[in-house]
Amino acid sequence: MPHSHPFLLKEILFFIQAALYSVQRNSSSKSLLSETQFLPVLANSWMPALPSAALPCVPGLPRLGCSTINPLLHFQKGMSAFKMAQLCKTILRKKRRLSESQATQSQPKLESLGDHPLALPQSPAPEYSIYFSHQKSNSSRLGPEFFDQPAITLARAFLGQILVRRLPDGTKVRGRVVETEAYLGSEDEAAHSKGGRQTPRNKGMFMKPGTLYVYIIYGMYFCMNVSSQGEGACILLRSLEPVEGLEMMRQLRNAHRKGTARALKDRELCNGPSKLCQALAIDKSFDQRDLAEEEAIWLEQGPERPEEHTVVAAPRIGINYAGEWALKPLRFYIQGNPSVSVVDRKVEQEMQASS
Repeated sequence: MPHSHPFLLKEILFFIQAALYSVQRNSSSKSLLSETQFLPVLANSWMPALPSAALPCVPGLPRLGCSTINPLLHFQKGMSAFKMAQLCKTILRKKRRLSESQATQSQPKLESLGDHPLALPQSPAPEYSIYFSHQKSNSSRLGPEFFDQPAITLARAFLGQILVRRLPDGTKVRGRVVETEAYLGSEDEAAHSKGGRQTPRNKGMFMKPGTLYVYIIYGMYFCMNVSSQGEGACILLRSLEPVEGLEMMRQLRNAHRKGTARALKDRELCNGPSKLCQALAIDKSFDQRDLAEEEAIWLEQGPERPEEHTVVAAPRIGINYAGEWALKPLRFYIQGNPSVSVVDRKVEQEMQASS
């Protein structure tokens, strides 16, 4: 079988390209293209692709290959742009069918491959690389700069934000922070870090802002804190308003309850520091984790922040041993939210009287 001219395919392709170019320029006005109009366009598009030595000279035109000139001579003067476009489309369609036919014949049949990877169905590409620990970033997740605030400021800033917990099976539960307490570090008689005391137990309080400090009380309940600016300062998360995964929260809470206790109401799922740890499956293993980087738990920007006049500042709970520090208004909660653990009626009445 004779071989094709080495430049024939290139010449045909550039011929088609030039034809389409001419059609595009002239189709709007439906003008007729003569040889004198069409050949210069073809020459300008085609010439740079081939070595000049292979291109014989044609009078009146740049150097042009004979195998390209010959098919052009079959065009009659005055051939419409529409007919030219139709011819180009036909050539392209036949060439594509030929290529597909050749490709099909060259590929092995999948049924003959057995368990070879080519025979297996291809899964879609992952949205993130499996070689990196972080999944597709969540734009609403709060980063390190959020936690890098003084304790009181951060305790207020937590209100309205969404705490997210991803359980080992991938299930996510979410709760809106509605109650916090601030602990100011070494000067605070109620803080575990009072007097600058640092131990393996409270090390998380002295780590960078956003570090979790989880401790156990009564030998069976956990409380979760987040470090802030200030040596040994942190925020206790007291209550959440459940917003997603309520049934899972209920199951986790019931796992810690005895006998046939009554069904928990939604507002009771996370209305206390140990209750929210049970509902989110938080234990001592979360101690010293980074809330800004951790993949099992993080904080997201809430849909709306509570208005300043709805934030109640009241004394903290269960620190009567701390003297005057027990009376300082370092507990903050959203007024009227049913998930708040303890409502301070006296403070609320004073707020109403002064407004």
